[in-house]
Parts: sequence; C-alpha cells; structure tokens
Amino acid sequence: MERESLEAAIERAGSPVELLRHSPARPHTFPVTPEFTNWRSEQRAWRTTCALFDQSHHMTDLYLSGPDAVTVLSGLAVNGFTGFGPGRAKQYVAVNQDGHFIGDGILFHLDTNRFALVGHPTAIDWVQYNAESGDYDVAVERDENSADRPSGPPRYYRYELQGPTAKAIVEKLTGVPLPEVRFFHMTGFTVAGHPVRALRHGMAGQPGFELFGPWADNDDVLTAILAAGEEFGLVRCGAKAYATANLESGWIPTAVPAIFGPEMKAYREWLGADAIGSLGGSMDSPDIADYYVTPYDLGYGHLVKFDHQFLGRQALERMAGLPSRRKVTLVWNPQDIASAVRSLYEPGTPAKFIEMPKARYAFFQVDKVLRDGVQVGMSLDAGYIPNERAFVSLATIDAAAAEPGTEVSVLWGEEPNSAKPAVEHHRQVEIRATVAPAPYVQEVRDSYRAS
Repeated sequence: MERESLEAAIERAGSPVELLRHSPARPHTFPVTPEFTNWRSEQRAWRTTCALFDQSHHMTDLYLSGPDAVTVLSGLAVNGFTGFGPGRAKQYVAVNQDGHFIGDGILFHLDTNRFALVGHPTAIDWVQYNAESGDYDVAVERDENSADRPSGPPRYYRYELQGPTAKAIVEKLTGVPLPEVRFFHMTGFTVAGHPVRALRHGMAGQPGFELFGPWADNDDVLTAILAAGEEFGLVRCGAKAYATANLESGWIPTAVPAIFGPEMKAYREWLGADAIGSLGGSMDSPDIADYYVTPYDLGYGHLVKFDHQFLGRQALERMAGLPSRRKVTLVWNPQDIASAVRSLYEPGTPAKFIEMPKARYAFFQVDKVLRDGVQVGMSLDAGYIPNERAFVSLATIDAAAAEPGTEVSVLWGEEPNSAKPAVEHHRQVEIRATVAPAPYVQEVRDSYRAS
C-alpha cells in the first residue's frame, strides 16, 4: 500500500489543524521500560547520586557525510559553524523562510565531513529532505527510533550518566582520571575493552556524560557501567523519569513545526502523513500559523548567528530587535490541580485527566496561557518534579507577563473534545500558575550560565 503524503492527508482532513487535532498518533515514543523501580526515586537520582538513562531507542539518528555535509547543515541552521570542528556537539535549530521554528536536535561533529543529527524527527526530516533533493555531494543514512525501525537493533547504543557521582563512576569505569572536557565537547574512553565516545553533557547542574558506540558492544558496555556504578548509588531510570528531565533543564521538546505554508508544499508531498504527530491542548485557533514559534520565543536567541547564509536569516534579522515572547516555567497551583483530580470522583463531567509524571497527551501539547482572561502565551509541556515538589509547565508568553511572580492561568483540556485516543470526555478548567524562570532549578541555571 502506497504511503499517504502529509499534503494528501491535509487535503483529506481540510486543514493542518483538523488533521493534527484528530490524529491517532501516539504522544511520544519511549520504547524502553517505563520504570525500573519507581519514577519518583529515579528522578531523585540525578540530584543525589547518579541516574543512568538509556537513550538508545527513542531518538532518530541522521548521519551525513561528504564534502557538502556542512553546507547542507549550515544552510538550514540558525547556528554558527565557525570553530565547530570534529569532537564537538551543539543544539541545532532550523527555521523556515519566515524565521519560524521547524525543529531542533543535537548535532555531533564526529569526524571531518561526518556528522550525526540526533533527536525528534521534525528537524531530521527537514534536513534529510534538503540533502536528498538538492544538488549536494553528501551521503545520508537514517536510523529510526526503535518503535519505527522496521527490524533489528539500533545502530548505536547511547547511555547518559547524570548526577553528583557521575565523575566517580566514569573514572572507575575507565580506570583513568577524568580528562578535562568542556561542555558539549567529546572525548574517548575504553570500556570493557571497547572504544567508547563520550559527550560532556549536563542536565541537573551536575557533570554528566553521554556514552555511545556500536550496538555490538552494548551488552559489554552496559554490564560494565552497572558494575562500576554500584558503589556510587547508580540508578537506572525508565521512560517516565527520563521524560520529565527537560522540565528541570528548561528544554521544550516539541513545538508545532512551521512547515504548512505554500512554499513548503513539495516538502509535505515528500513527507509521510504519519511523520508529523498529533496536536492537543486548549489552543483552538483554526490557523496553524498561530501555533508557530520563533527561536526567540523559545529562548534560543543566543544560538542565532548572522555570520553565515541560512534559510530564514533575513526574517530573523528583522525580528532580532523586536519584542518577542519569553520562555518561562509556570508553577501550577496545587489546590487547582487537586480540584481537577478530585473531579474524577465527583458527579458530572470531570476535568481532563492529568497524568503523572508527564501530562502531555499529544505529540504537540499547546495549552492557552491566560492573564485576566486574555491569552498571553502557550504552555507547551507539563509534568511533575518530585525534586521540587512542584507541578510545572514550560511556556512561551508575552514579555509583559513573563516576570517571575506574575500570576497567570493555564486552560487545561480541549473544547470540543477531539478524536485522539488519549482524550476522554471532559470539561475545560483553568489552573492558576505562577511565572518562574526557565530553567526552573537554580543549580541548572548556574551550570548553564557557566557553560
């Protein structure tokens, strides 16, 4: 059966919003065990000892190699590439011609003219399309996440160690003192007789590493990590805990990609209808452009470099000096959350179920943020952080409402209820929230500033 294109699916549904609003696509993909113990204890590990995350299965990897690899990547990225040599990594951000956000991922510069872009498929699809449709001397290989891969294991294993004892575990694992490695730089280790590449990373204001190598070495490397970590309180974390880590670091994992304009028709004809995901939340505009954000709205202004030619540069140059929304953390009111949960046990139509620890029930979660009944922004991801005893969401809101301490509310639930499998019959409720910085955790803010 021929795969339906995204463009054909939009024509069938009537509009991008109608297609995504009623899409049966799963909210997100974490094809690893939900919990090894319980998500509360697993979340605490990256603050108190060390958490081990298995990142081998839920991300998509795109490998680009050849003389034109950097040309393709830099021509689609807001990021600068000066000094970006082998052994480094960066958060890669792509926008459309109007400067609106398409997607992001982590770009690894593995070797000369050889790169790996890792993350959700939104940016990866866009880069792959341009590499294959343009006149470039570049080879492209793709490894889907384990839920979408036709067969076999992933090409590479990826394990992340985060927490106060990560340094001690890596030194015991490798048998040598930890080298000086700058943030988002790579180094090499030998683990269980196998060469391992390591990205210096940080998530909870503590040193951490992402270790990766060929899947054939996975069993040996994982066994060695678990053995080395035993005396240092290493805790394996499942999908539930891992999915909330971004709420502490302030990274918004998904935003509606700005790919629905007429200039993107050829791309939508190339892209499969099943590639885009679902849309959920109280944001109810029929115009898909109202869901778009810019890099400035997401706090990525510091990544935008006007030292190279890239798609969307002129639009972002015009935006650079203008007011934009700001990325913030919203701390939800405990009494309002309790009231929403209590409605499940009372007569009448209940509020939308609030799942723990992550409340996102669509791939693109977009809820209205209100101040005095007027929309001032969008809440894009929500969940519970046991380390802070707080339920929070990451949002982008108008500058006038973005000062810490400002009182707003999140409109929770959909009206009318959509046909998504994760949506039951419910009523909308307003949940009060207080604006706080993003990242929410002070240690993370200090660590990221230092990096």
